[in-house]
Amino acid sequence: MNVNQPSPRAAGHHGGAADTVVTERRLKHRGLSDQQIADRCGPGGPWQQVLPQVYLLHPGPPSSQERVRAALLYAGRDPRAPRAMVTGPAALALYGFACVPALAGLPRIDVLIGRHRRLRDAGDVALHRADELPQPRDVAGVPCAPPARALADAVAALDDVDTVRVLFAEAVRRGHCEAQAVIAELTRGGLLEAPHVCGATDVLRAEGRALAEERLYAMVRRHRLPDPVWNVRLTLPGGPPLGGVDAYWPEHAVALVIEACSCPKGGTDSWSARHRERLEALGITVLPVTADALRDAEQQQAGVVLSALMASGEGAPAAYVVVTPR
Repeated sequence: MNVNQPSPRAAGHHGGAADTVVTERRLKHRGLSDQQIADRCGPGGPWQQVLPQVYLLHPGPPSSQERVRAALLYAGRDPRAPRAMVTGPAALALYGFACVPALAGLPRIDVLIGRHRRLRDAGDVALHRADELPQPRDVAGVPCAPPARALADAVAALDDVDTVRVLFAEAVRRGHCEAQAVIAELTRGGLLEAPHVCGATDVLRAEGRALAEERLYAMVRRHRLPDPVWNVRLTLPGGPPLGGVDAYWPEHAVALVIEACSCPKGGTDSWSARHRERLEALGITVLPVTADALRDAEQQQAGVVLSALMASGEGAPAAYVVVTPR
């Protein structure tokens, strides 16, 4: 998969596939026999079989939309089976990843199905399996695996760390999914120990932190909280460092720390429970917050900060600490 060449979201992805790509079951429901279907798919015929029991009702190559519909019909043709959904690079293309080729440039369509389906790869369809299928997202009428799962399925077929780093960076930076969600899917798929994945997780950590910091700045601004000093390190005069914090209100002795994405490489900055205990022992209130909380519960988090600032005068005065940029 070439991630260095930006492309339109889905070149060749246009309407009409519901009428031009059908299953054998549907054709027989219309009254056609096996022989009639075979005759129409013969040399020079107006139809063609593109996948087992899936037919394209015109000559020539299928459009991108027809390829996707054919893949989903093939994977989901058993009406008793759980739903099927597009995943991997094809889903990323539909989501609009700029670093992934358009559907027309992809050699295969990846489809996620249930673990126990008796189905094999066929044609340009590659199957991925899950014990429990996620809730699909509708993207231009196509059921797609959630971005983090689609990304993990795409990464599973790669072996180049630079390509994986580009995918990880775009996934988080453009808001397709949270870094922690990607880590969870990589863990589920047993991919974190793969060299091309382990070597790229620092990007997830960095992009996840940058996004969380942007949300933190926005929360302080929108809720008109007092301006803190940003991204500083606290130390005792002439003593050892107490740890870095993302926001600090010196007049109130309140510190806020963004909890880092737990990646297998690189740790979680210099922050730990031990640092928190030392700060609190000095009378400094420590407020941990996650990127998810800043996204989903901004007002609640702002209230927590405001309450801590208002209550700062009720306790014992904090020890004098030195604040330096980090």
